[in-house]
Amino acid sequence: MPEGGFNMGETAAFAREDRLQRSLAAFNEERFRPALPKHDWRGDIARAAEWLQEEGEFLEERRAAVASRAAEAPRDADGFVAWFEALEHNGPGQGDPLFPWLAETATREEFCWFLTQEVAGEAGFEDLAAITQVRLPVRPKLEIARNYWDEMGRGNPKGMHGPLLETLARRLGLDPRLETTVWESLALANVMAGLAANRRYTYQSVGALGVIEQTAPGRAAMVARGLKRLGVPSGDRHYFDLHAVLDVKHSAAWNKEAIHPLVAADPSLAPAIAEGALMRLECGAACFERYRQELGLGSGGRVN
Repeated sequence: MPEGGFNMGETAAFAREDRLQRSLAAFNEERFRPALPKHDWRGDIARAAEWLQEEGEFLEERRAAVASRAAEAPRDADGFVAWFEALEHNGPGQGDPLFPWLAETATREEFCWFLTQEVAGEAGFEDLAAITQVRLPVRPKLEIARNYWDEMGRGNPKGMHGPLLETLARRLGLDPRLETTVWESLALANVMAGLAANRRYTYQSVGALGVIEQTAPGRAAMVARGLKRLGVPSGDRHYFDLHAVLDVKHSAAWNKEAIHPLVAADPSLAPAIAEGALMRLECGAACFERYRQELGLGSGGRVN
């Protein structure tokens, strides 16, 4: 946060980042919203081109920040999958003290603030997966399709993951809005949307989506535990209970059926997949740090 010790340059940079992420979030909301043709379609294209340039600069900056570590990933498929799986333990943001604190200590008000940020920054995994799989080879395409079908409740509206999260938000009385969401949460969603929407980042998107499945279960389990501790009924917290279990299976299948065959067929894809995973994890780590700051926590718990 800019207050309490940041110099003027840092404060200005913080403000610029805040404005950029809010603008990109608004752009993404508009570009993915179903619409009808408008008379001024040329103007739409011109405005979109400006934001695509901004988005490209943003994504390239984030990609450059992880490129050296991504380049160290093995190029053989078995070695790469082992490297990728190790990110669950050595990747950015893993083991953050925020989540044990949520499980064991956070008040209902604190928990609701955290969930509001998470809901507001939700990028829509199922939609990003659907975009990413376009024209991929058969094995990765089928695996992403299976994952998508699970996200869609296997055709049962009551089992769709997105509405399950919306149900929890509604039952807790959350009010997620762009203007009250910290920019780090918006940046995470903007990275995920940008990687999926631009075909030049297809393999980064495969890595980013895959690392979500791999690292989310442990955090989901602790969030579910905290919700249970606070007396939230099992039906309302089902989204997190489900992801604590199902994503373990999704991750194993994603690594075996999507990532492994892609790298086996073309080892040059390994750094791109690694970049996407690291970009996603870095965004998550920044969110966790900001959340702890907002909630008055240090690296290991509450600061008294």
